[in-house]
Amino acid sequence: MAQTRPDPWMIGDVALSSRLLLGSAGYPNPQTLTEAIQASRTEVLTVGLKRTLQKGDNGFVAMALAAARAQGAHLLPNTAGCRTAREAVNLACMARELYDTAWIKLEVIGDEHTLQPDPFELLLAAGELVSKGFTVLPYCTDDLVLCRRLADAGCAVLMPWGAPIGSGQGLINPFALRSLRERLPDATLIVDAGLGAPSHAARALELGFDAVLLNSAVAQARDPVLMAAAFRDAVQAGRQGYRAGLMSAQDFAVPSTPVGGHAFLLGDSR
Repeated sequence: MAQTRPDPWMIGDVALSSRLLLGSAGYPNPQTLTEAIQASRTEVLTVGLKRTLQKGDNGFVAMALAAARAQGAHLLPNTAGCRTAREAVNLACMARELYDTAWIKLEVIGDEHTLQPDPFELLLAAGELVSKGFTVLPYCTDDLVLCRRLADAGCAVLMPWGAPIGSGQGLINPFALRSLRERLPDATLIVDAGLGAPSHAARALELGFDAVLLNSAVAQARDPVLMAAAFRDAVQAGRQGYRAGLMSAQDFAVPSTPVGGHAFLLGDSR
């Protein structure tokens, strides 16, 4: 039986094996969150500091941290809920002090309906956080120019959306995502937001993305623990498919068993 070759990837100077990053919000109870983290085998868990401070959601966070540490996962605080660069930078600095990590998932929202990132405030915050020594992972759209600017600003990872946050629509613009992968071959790219099914995650990995980050698709499932395991397996399958090399799609039929050049008989051969 063929053995899967080691296939690590990097966030900053940290090597990771799991390509599934998991959020920690919206679970029905702390125990389900803990079991989902374990089932996913994630090595990166996100936590929203603003939500924690506003809702006093310390029980969930404590359980999430304990479960993450138990399997050697890294914490990725985020700036969810921020609307300006200044607000996001201040929250990131608080997160670094509170969680003792320089990693930050940078979110600066510009539209209340789609929760689309504000590209101008996002780029401004990214540059300032990089200058302060943060490892910045910006949540952005699939716009190539914006992604290039964020990479030039020093962001360690780019996190373009698949679809609006929490929509479950999957990859609504695979052409743009494919273009990002082709035009930014050396960038670490994570599809963040909008995934709803394990097949969406597999497709992102098949396109060559390094990982996916999701939350609602697991937290809002009828069985979050089983769904976490399903996404775990889908991500692995998608990555293996990408490494194996997908066949090219054709606009016409191609027989899987060619008959040209071989003798054969028509009708009754008796």
